[in-house]
Amino acid sequence: MAGHAHLIGITGPPGAGKSTLVAALVGELRSTGRTVAVVAVDPSSPISGGAILGDRVRMQAYAGDRHVFIRSMAARGHAGGLASTSGAACAVLDAVGFEIVMIETVGTGQSEVEVAAAADTTVVLEAPEMGDEIQAIKAGLLEVADLVVVNKGDRPGAQRTASQLRAMLGGRRGRPGPLVLITAAATGAGVPELLAAIDRRAADGALADGGATRLARAEAEVRGALADRIGRQLGEPGLIAARERAVRAVAAHEIDPYSAADGLLAAVTGKTRGQDQ
Repeated sequence: MAGHAHLIGITGPPGAGKSTLVAALVGELRSTGRTVAVVAVDPSSPISGGAILGDRVRMQAYAGDRHVFIRSMAARGHAGGLASTSGAACAVLDAVGFEIVMIETVGTGQSEVEVAAAADTTVVLEAPEMGDEIQAIKAGLLEVADLVVVNKGDRPGAQRTASQLRAMLGGRRGRPGPLVLITAAATGAGVPELLAAIDRRAADGALADGGATRLARAEAEVRGALADRIGRQLGEPGLIAARERAVRAVAAHEIDPYSAADGLLAAVTGKTRGQDQ
């Protein structure tokens, strides 16, 4: 039924195997007859602004499957691991009736927590022998995890890493910690168990929270759209000069950045008010 897709966020550090795991999950979902869409976000070059959009290479096996839709998107400088239009793309895919929509984040490190507001279930990947446990805690990704997956489980150290994560995440603020699973996406090992855990979250009423998850997602989408529109207005000819003056004033320590931002916001709202009259 349209409008009831389960949104799954897949995030984690570079090299953890996110794209390979997404492809394995697509195969597992199709074996159960479900329709699935993937929104894969790739990083944009800070120099050229371009993006390789290479995530779909690992999913070529499903290019001819009309029940699978894969869309690569460039981050275009948007922070948080997603593109500014990722939420809108997921909403469209939900509306046209896909049962599962997966969102794969950029994979740039410690700040990709925006996906938690966009997804019903957030899956955080880690690689074996991830190193300093304190660094893993600092990463912030584990704070938003509903499920934690140690991928590349056929490598040495996978069991040890999983044990460390279970000890670290045994309980948070009186709540049970997230389930820690081991997969080897390249071979498919552990992928059925991961999908079963995702399905249990939906079936056990993880989404029956009075609409709080949907409200949080809607708020994030509105905030994102508002920030995008303000940014566009600041690029209009009538405000470019004001923006440049504010930047120069901050660089010269004549004003602080907060006052500069307040002034630019007032200019934007004043310009909008004038256009409406």
